[in-house]
Amino acid sequence: MKQRLKRWIFALLGKHPEAVVVTFASGPPELCLQMYGEVRALVPDRRHFLATPENWPALRRELRRYRIGLAPVMLTGEPSALRRAAFRLAPCKILAYNSRLERHHLRLDIASYLFWRGVPLDRIWLRPRWWPWRRERSTAPDAIRRVEGRPCSAARRRIAVLSPYFPYPLAHGGAVRIYHLLRELAREFDLELFAFTDGPVDRAPASDLDPIREFCARIVLVEKPRYREPRWSTLLPPEVHEFRSPAMRRALAEERREFGFDLLQVEYTQLAEYGGDILVEHDITFDLFAQILRRRRSLPAWWDWFRWRRFETAALRRYARAVVMSKKDAEMLGPRVPATVIENGVDLARFTPEPERPGRRLLFIGSFRHFPNIEAYRFFTGEVWPLLRDAFPDLELTVVCGADPLTYWRAFTDTPEPARDPRIRLLDFVADVRPLYAEANLVIVPTVVSAGTNVKVLEAMAMQRAVVSTTSGCAGLGLLHGHSVWIADTPQAFAAGIATLINDPERRAALAEAAHAHARRHFDWSALGEKQREMIRSLLGESTGARGAGATIPRRSGSEPSKATTQR
Repeated sequence: MKQRLKRWIFALLGKHPEAVVVTFASGPPELCLQMYGEVRALVPDRRHFLATPENWPALRRELRRYRIGLAPVMLTGEPSALRRAAFRLAPCKILAYNSRLERHHLRLDIASYLFWRGVPLDRIWLRPRWWPWRRERSTAPDAIRRVEGRPCSAARRRIAVLSPYFPYPLAHGGAVRIYHLLRELAREFDLELFAFTDGPVDRAPASDLDPIREFCARIVLVEKPRYREPRWSTLLPPEVHEFRSPAMRRALAEERREFGFDLLQVEYTQLAEYGGDILVEHDITFDLFAQILRRRRSLPAWWDWFRWRRFETAALRRYARAVVMSKKDAEMLGPRVPATVIENGVDLARFTPEPERPGRRLLFIGSFRHFPNIEAYRFFTGEVWPLLRDAFPDLELTVVCGADPLTYWRAFTDTPEPARDPRIRLLDFVADVRPLYAEANLVIVPTVVSAGTNVKVLEAMAMQRAVVSTTSGCAGLGLLHGHSVWIADTPQAFAAGIATLINDPERRAALAEAAHAHARRHFDWSALGEKQREMIRSLLGESTGARGAGATIPRRSGSEPSKATTQR
């Protein structure tokens, strides 16, 4: 009876009694097709329509006979007539999708507003620590895993190194640097490595740790905390909160007593709160965010820069020594911060020149774990590649994105994955990148924001491959435009540099040869390792007499001893 009455009423209104689903393709076509397929699977018992800019005039007339029960739309930053039509026809039935293909029923509430503004769905419900009604709280796992390595020697002093990740496999430039300088440091000292893991500490078998165990006396692993607060909500940078671990503080204190290390070296600024003797500034982080602020004049960009400048400048004053990647970085810190320049290097015994093969192949190595590499990829594919694609139909690009690239891509962008191009080959982690350098005719480094120095440039130089880079991409390496590198900062200049070198093998070879000679003179890991050992000897030499386990290196006036800072 109810169904007959329903059909009779809607017949009077000239409408079909059953509601339909109309998916409005108000965004990139590929994403909208994925959205349409997902909606059909979610609501299989309804009739579905796909509204596109091409079919909308005819479809609009057909839809006059139907009620819209659900109206999925794609939210993007661009205006859309289809999106406006959806809100006009079914304002209370909107199922919004973002470019990550997350979905949310829009209502008149704060959550819908945040979703509209592009906040990821899993962060919409996060609240600051001071908020009394929180659904989620940050968690810090308590487990500590200790793994023994090579035997200690009574004749060697003991050094500890704290890293935000385990530096093997060599998936990105930071891991390459830490691995090689640990190996060099182990020539003279007994080492203990403290490292965070992305998952449970017992997940990786001991055999996966063997490359580091060969030269470290002990490895201590602690799982990285799960930080669940809005990134804007704290005065400290969120990256600092992401590594606040009571378990790591406990491990440092216990190992200082048991292992008795004489000096603690802290890798990366976000770990500076743990205290220590040497802070390794892989990049000057506030400079990195200053570059972002210059490119994006916005309140969030200013807030990130302000927090990092405040935190980093204060943290540096608490360390006996800062290690930076270039003279430019040392000058940026100023005379009040005692800094030692230990450049990034390259394994010249492993990365050796190979004859170039015929072809027009470009190579970009940039782990998406480091967000400037994602910015570089978007700059090249969005602004440079279109200038080259038609002019060079045989030009190909290979990109090494590092381990788990889509996770980092989705965290830093508004899309679920990079747009596909048949001439762009995207690779995950590659254990040995030398064959990729060997097959490449030209290496590109299109970084638009960068700090420190880039290991990938040094590897290309060692393999004797010409490099086209932005100014920031090769900063601090002492390269000269037109002699040992081709430097270009605008899309047009970058494309012109690639076009010039890809068409001129002799000029390309001359740049590559000059760059290779420069790498051999300045960036051998063995020479850089000796520079690091000399710095540590000088710090250890400042102590008085023979120090027992747990003794600390004297610091400048007003700074705290390393033992106290590790227990804060």
